Amino acid sequence: MKTVLSAITVAVVALLSMTGASWAQRRAEPGTFDYYVLSLSWSPTHCAKNQGDADPDQCGVERKFGFIVHGLWPQYSNGGYPATCTRDRTVPRAVVDATMPVMPSVGLIVHQWTKHGTCSGLPVTDYFSQVRKAFAKVKIPEALQAPKPDLSIPATQVERLFVQANPGLEPESVALVCSKRDVAEVRLCLSKDLSFMPCGAKVVDRCRRDALLTAAP
Repeated sequence: MKTVLSAITVAVVALLSMTGASWAQRRAEPGTFDYYVLSLSWSPTHCAKNQGDADPDQCGVERKFGFIVHGLWPQYSNGGYPATCTRDRTVPRAVVDATMPVMPSVGLIVHQWTKHGTCSGLPVTDYFSQVRKAFAKVKIPEALQAPKPDLSIPATQVERLFVQANPGLEPESVALVCSKRDVAEVRLCLSKDLSFMPCGAKVVDRCRRDALLTAAP
């Protein structure tokens, strides 16, 4: 009897493993996702947090970026996202050059393509064209367009400024992410045609009540 039960257990585990593998493969199929998250990184927070390891293209002495594109991420409505859907790691130099003004780090560009872009279902050139279009669609509020020495804005006001500056953008389409008490990212939820839309599950604010956006965290 014990032998029979063991055999049944092994068979069930094997079946579950096969089912899980096929489900994971289906979920990771390029182009199979529900919407995008456009992640805008506040460069002063990123550079201060990564001192010593920061990319000089983004964080060098002469670089004074405000919001830059951290990524355009395919997402599932019920939470989670596909990642590294193919083994392609190649980003042509022309694509890098065209994207550097909005994503000023070669390492970041390659990483974003490998982890997120390969799941978009788009060729690399079209994916980064979509990245640039998404960024061009968003108007950065005037007060946040460049770091200023005296800049200090509560996180709740940052979200309000983005909503006010972008017709059609609702609070449900915006999520802020902080590093301790410093605003690090503004995440905007976009449909596949890059229209503003409510965020899906798990794309939520992650900031303390006393969080601020400043020029020099």
